[in-house]
Amino acid sequence: MSAQDAIDFVSDNIAEVGELMRSLSGRYEAIFGNFRSACGVVCDRAADLSEAARDIADLATAASASVYAHIPNQPALACSSGCAACCHLYVQVPPGIAGMMADHIATHFSPSERETLHGRLELAAAAARDAAELTKLRHRCPLLGDDNRCTVYDVRPLTCRAFTSRSVARCNDLVFGDIADGSGVEQNAAHYRIHMEATFALEQAARDRGLPAEQKGLAEALLAEMGSR
Repeated sequence: MSAQDAIDFVSDNIAEVGELMRSLSGRYEAIFGNFRSACGVVCDRAADLSEAARDIADLATAASASVYAHIPNQPALACSSGCAACCHLYVQVPPGIAGMMADHIATHFSPSERETLHGRLELAAAAARDAAELTKLRHRCPLLGDDNRCTVYDVRPLTCRAFTSRSVARCNDLVFGDIADGSGVEQNAAHYRIHMEATFALEQAARDRGLPAEQKGLAEALLAEMGSR
């Protein structure tokens, strides 16, 4: 093999692999377009936004599980049951999510538990109203149990489902410390994007039904939904 033959061989090989990578990149991007389309179908078929939220949450959970199972080099997560630093951050919910949660609470919480939760939600809503900057608000989630576990985990908001971390220490520093560089916590990009697409789908579903589409603070939205039941 001459020097030129070697150059041609290596260059052609790299070009071939580059073309495969470009093709794969397009197929990877299509995952999210297909997920978006599936969300639209699910929302269109739902009887109301609460049902749409349940189905969309299940779809997002399945999609994320498939990402972790089938796409290589997914980062190891430090998140675990009882790890609750992120449960002190301000959370917003799109249309349907609070209704889904209120239905669950009405079914699974006793009257005394609902009364206690109502008081906690009022305190959290007041803290949000009084906060000068919501991104800096730190308030224990009213739905967090004494054991630092979510009492509505199966119907938790999309925002909570989207949040992942590789470091418990980093989360604690962000929430309870004083991180001034604005860097936050690194997210799993595919997992996070799936849940953001799910959020956008519920906003669009509300618009399509002529309903308010803006996100609301979790405590405010859940108080309104619980009050309507």
